[in-house]
Amino acid sequence: MRRFPSIKKNSDFQRIYRDGKSYANRLLVMYVERAGGVENKIGISVSKKVGNSVVRHHLCRLIREIFRLNKHKIQAGLNIVVVARKAAKFSDYHQLEGAYLHLCGLHNIKNESK
Repeated sequence: MRRFPSIKKNSDFQRIYRDGKSYANRLLVMYVERAGGVENKIGISVSKKVGNSVVRHHLCRLIREIFRLNKHKIQAGLNIVVVARKAAKFSDYHQLEGAYLHLCGLHNIKNESK
């Protein structure tokens, strides 16, 4: 079983925050950096202000699943950091998926063929 392509190191998060381009909507903030590799990597950040550990982990799992199911819709070779906002706590999967795809559209990282 392959490992999930995630960003783990704090230095990688800081580099993407500093050098990446960011867009936000009501539920999520997305930072994108061109990495030039073959696959996309995602880092997910959910603050303690959003909720307790159960809520934070639930949001992480939802965002990870949204990334996994929609990876064919976005370009390859990107480092993506998604930050969940407080309003994400009260949203369901479909609202989060819509917010994620909206931000992908703002970043112009969606593939042309849908």
